[in-house]
Amino acid sequence: MPQLEVDGAALMYDDEGPRDGDAAPLVFIHGWTANRHRWDHQVAHFAGDRRVIRLDLRGHGESTGAGVKTVAELAQDVVALLDHLEVDRFVPVGHSMGGMISQTLALAHPDRVERMVLVNSIGRMTYSRGRGLLMAASTLVPFKLFVAANIQRAFAPGYPREQIREYVRASAGTPREVVMTLYGAMRAFDVLDRAGEITAPTLMVHGYHDIQLPVGQMLRMAKAYPDAEVRIIDAGHELPVERPAELTAVLDRFLSPVA
Repeated sequence: MPQLEVDGAALMYDDEGPRDGDAAPLVFIHGWTANRHRWDHQVAHFAGDRRVIRLDLRGHGESTGAGVKTVAELAQDVVALLDHLEVDRFVPVGHSMGGMISQTLALAHPDRVERMVLVNSIGRMTYSRGRGLLMAASTLVPFKLFVAANIQRAFAPGYPREQIREYVRASAGTPREVVMTLYGAMRAFDVLDRAGEITAPTLMVHGYHDIQLPVGQMLRMAKAYPDAEVRIIDAGHELPVERPAELTAVLDRFLSPVA
């Protein structure tokens, strides 16, 4: 399995699909405590026709490393991988924290981001007083309980419990330092005031039942974007695995003009 050494981390990645097409490669970026396999359905679909890249972020999945304190630092890892692979123009597809990374990339490298897809993501973390107190209190419980509480509430009602338990177990394998530091990084993330600078055509796909990052916050972000398309799906926060076929179909329609 290919890996890239970056600032003390070994980043595991997949680079699939044909290299001879005109379409910009898709770069799939997973969310907090997840890994690159969140995108299995989407990668299997798109890799037949175009180049597809995905990675385990630093400290996640099969990648090693820690020490990152901001979303921008994770974005730098993605750029390092793309430079290593000699990829110039690309289409970031980011879920949750991965969408925050995608927006950071679009702001820092507007000449390289051809289009962008944000899945269950937002430009600014906004809490009501009650939700803010709840989230702050959750950090005081034992680590595994903290992770379990956050992952369980990410799925829409009715999602199979055994599958949720598998995701909880996988998430709990992420090093504590990485989990807690990036939890703080997401709470501090805020690019909403700069959303107007992102001119790349952007698809925003969100789960109607998302209580992690409520759909209303995404719609607020969409209003600030010069060129945004919005799609709402009957799911929770984990769209790539809750409704994989529906998400893939929506991505396919959005990407078809440049495929």
